[in-house]
Amino acid sequence: MKVSGFTFIRNAAKYDYPVREAILSILPLCDEVIVMVGNSDDGTRALIESIGDHRIKIFDSVWDDSLREGGKVLAHETNKAFDKVSADSDWAFYIQGDEVFHEHGMEAINDAMQKHRDNKQVEGLLFNYHHFYGSYDYVGDSRRWYRKEIRIIRNDKSIRSYRDAQGFRKNGKKLKVKPVYAFMHHYGWVKPPSAMQAKQVSFNKLWHSDQWVKEHIPDVTEFDYTGIDSLKLFRGTHPEVMKPRIAAQNWKFTFDPTKRKQSVKILVLKLIEDFTGWRVGEYKNYKLVK
Repeated sequence: MKVSGFTFIRNAAKYDYPVREAILSILPLCDEVIVMVGNSDDGTRALIESIGDHRIKIFDSVWDDSLREGGKVLAHETNKAFDKVSADSDWAFYIQGDEVFHEHGMEAINDAMQKHRDNKQVEGLLFNYHHFYGSYDYVGDSRRWYRKEIRIIRNDKSIRSYRDAQGFRKNGKKLKVKPVYAFMHHYGWVKPPSAMQAKQVSFNKLWHSDQWVKEHIPDVTEFDYTGIDSLKLFRGTHPEVMKPRIAAQNWKFTFDPTKRKQSVKILVLKLIEDFTGWRVGEYKNYKLVK
């Protein structure tokens, strides 16, 4: 069995993306990792090169600014990276620059890829998610955060990144997937307040016009983390590769989980989810294979 990893990144240092940790987290499962490095002005390419692993294959890319609205350029760059995956690979392990795979799921992922390697009915593997916010101590627990997403897909180039690159589809149809008990940690909302604010301005320009950004993103130097609706303390462990970054955190963020900023309707839906595991009206960009 051959497995390829793939990702894309741009201006990782400027916006404090843990892309080095992201790549390191999937390397043990991969025979190669394709990294599509966008036109950066902060030494991103050198950062990837510093990992120093022969399995990493770096390709340079220039982002198409005409695809900026709706996050389409993110899907475009994802597809560019996926298209570089070796033809003889069975599976492709996708990871974004602000995600880190937890090694506790390594055996489960490897077993699932082996088990379903020749079962063409399984087009991908579904991961669980923890979304961190403000610091490494809190995770989002409201309906705004997706609970699961596809991160391993069959090496079938008719599979394409969907919308803003959160998931995938094949010929416009949802992928048929198997869930695996493995976790992806999403750290996109954990940065020094200054880096978070800079990222907010830059990232929103991938969805909206300059005028929209000017009207909706505050002109401040630091991001205000206090506007979040609901968080809970994280009781688990972080991936090993994240420990040095976590130890270097130089800002403080606290949140009182008992003070939720949610409507009565949302609170009722949250109670239903907590007691039954069912999230009413949950968006699922996949189909589970029995």
